[in-house]
Amino acid sequence: MQTDFLVIGSGVAGLTYAIKTAKAFPQKEILIVTKTTADETNTKYAQGGVAGVWDANDSFDKHIDDTLIAGDGLCNKHIVEIVVREGPERIKEIIDYGAEFDKDEKGDYTLGREGGHSENRILHHKDVTGQEIERALLKELKKHSNIKFINHCFVVDVITQHHFGYLVTKSTQDITCFGVYVLNLLNNHIEKILSPVTMLASGGCGQVYRTTTNPKIATGDGVAMFYRAKGKVENMEFIQFHPTALYESGVSPSFLITEAVRGDGGILRNNENEAFMERYDERKDLAPRDIVARAIDSEMKRTGTEYVYLDCRHMDKEKFIHHFPNIYEKCLSIGIDATKQMIPVAPAAHYSCGGIETDEWACTSIKNLYACGECACTGLHGANRLASNSLLEAMVFGHRAYLNTVEGMKRPNSTLHSWVVAGDEVPDWNAQGTSVPKEMILITQSLKELQQVMSDYVGIVRNDVRLERAMKRLDLLFTETEALYKSTKVSPQLCELRNLITAAYLIVKSAEFRKESRGLHYNTDHLGKSNLVQNIIL
Repeated sequence: MQTDFLVIGSGVAGLTYAIKTAKAFPQKEILIVTKTTADETNTKYAQGGVAGVWDANDSFDKHIDDTLIAGDGLCNKHIVEIVVREGPERIKEIIDYGAEFDKDEKGDYTLGREGGHSENRILHHKDVTGQEIERALLKELKKHSNIKFINHCFVVDVITQHHFGYLVTKSTQDITCFGVYVLNLLNNHIEKILSPVTMLASGGCGQVYRTTTNPKIATGDGVAMFYRAKGKVENMEFIQFHPTALYESGVSPSFLITEAVRGDGGILRNNENEAFMERYDERKDLAPRDIVARAIDSEMKRTGTEYVYLDCRHMDKEKFIHHFPNIYEKCLSIGIDATKQMIPVAPAAHYSCGGIETDEWACTSIKNLYACGECACTGLHGANRLASNSLLEAMVFGHRAYLNTVEGMKRPNSTLHSWVVAGDEVPDWNAQGTSVPKEMILITQSLKELQQVMSDYVGIVRNDVRLERAMKRLDLLFTETEALYKSTKVSPQLCELRNLITAAYLIVKSAEFRKESRGLHYNTDHLGKSNLVQNIIL
């Protein structure tokens, strides 16, 4: 199969790029590949909102400063300025597509405030902002007949050509992407999709942890396959744990209690009914997420409990139900009336601030391959993501990748016009066909072990001994899984396990390299910031 533009993933990043490219090149085909359905993405589960400078009391400089402070010295200031200054225009486009954000009686947007923000600048659609943005983008996408979807198609690896006859070159600049190998889940066969342009917008890797707010699809596929292709990946140690996921023993993924609840006045309390955040930060419940998550973790360890409480009982009931209807209903479904009872919450893996290294145009170290959204590391988030900056980032870099594509198409000798693929044909995976493994226990047990190791040793608080133990156990899981991969039939379950082990390895290896505590990486053996390292590239 051949296409003109190939997009892996259908979240806000992938759809933004696809829609804009379809408009610019109406005679060319844009093919979007998803491993489930079009609307099953991390975007869909983003509750809080999208940050942007809208109010006269706010300013670009304030938003820039808030982002830099949250990033704890590791943000790329140039990238931060690009995202903050270009962000409002991208949000206006989403609104033009039909996205509806909450307004007051006068018809003005009601701007929320979340941890780390100095002003109210969060646009939201109740507590399902991501779902609303996804709806608007899919509606806009249907206007373009040159956009095609392939659902239930698992991308196994990217197709690359290493130039000058070398299998591996010293510089990844000599690697070119020509498309992807996919496992078609409808016919259980490996197929090849060729394209002169590929966009990786495959989401995060939250399922590497036992407790996460991410959906089951968040298995680090894009980062893993890019790393296997010898591309540059950076800053994977910075995994953001959302401070307030609804605590339900044994339930995964965890239901997210958006930070906007604390922005509206929710108060964190321990099992002694103490509002404890004032002991950890002067911003109290509106401190950045890394600080709040560590504070909750500390209280849980101190009191020997598995959760703390989010107190909303003092908040206006009608306003709470209006702003957070899904949270209210979810809590009711497990016997908690959030307006009368405190909500049990605990931190859960939420967002990867590292990923595929990209420049200001979403270009990666592999030619003709873009990356955007959570799988990418643009330099915006640094050591810790500021709340509600992720949807903004995806919009901005989806747009910038489109601009770079248009510019590339203008060059007469550009490889984007035509290409020739040399090298191996599709690997001999199809010789034996593909199917669900006969002994799924070999995969499910390894997945449980992986998530247990990462949660126990590479969580909110780390130390060198834990990281060393984690790496030893990952080495064993890697060896066992690679042997299984080579000897058994290909399946999405096995591919996801393989990708999660790769993502976990990158997280642990990056954490071992960083001999300091900074942002989301908190190592009790390296407290202080005497050893500032800008980027850890693997």
